Amino acid sequence: MNQNKRNYRATFILDNRGKEDSVEQIIEGLKQDITTLQGEVTGVENLGKRDFARVTDPKLTGATYVHIAFTAAADVPAHLKERLRLNSSVYRTFVEAV
Repeated sequence: MNQNKRNYRATFILDNRGKEDSVEQIIEGLKQDITTLQGEVTGVENLGKRDFARVTDPKLTGATYVHIAFTAAADVPAHLKERLRLNSSVYRTFVEAV
């Protein structure tokens, strides 16, 4: 991995419908995924449940939004997105460099 660290802010939309995991447990899992990829979590902000501006699934009209700030190498966001692609608790992922 490249040793040059960058600052990122990831926005996650969480979907815990029909699951036993609470939002806090899902957030802890996301933080664990970031640290597994050699990232360092610097902040977590739970924005709470919000309605979607455009509803793509009539059964899901809103969900919980979470911002996680972290520092990692340049290739970590791509690996994180790929790792979370099959995670059914994460509805959407957006990672931006800050």
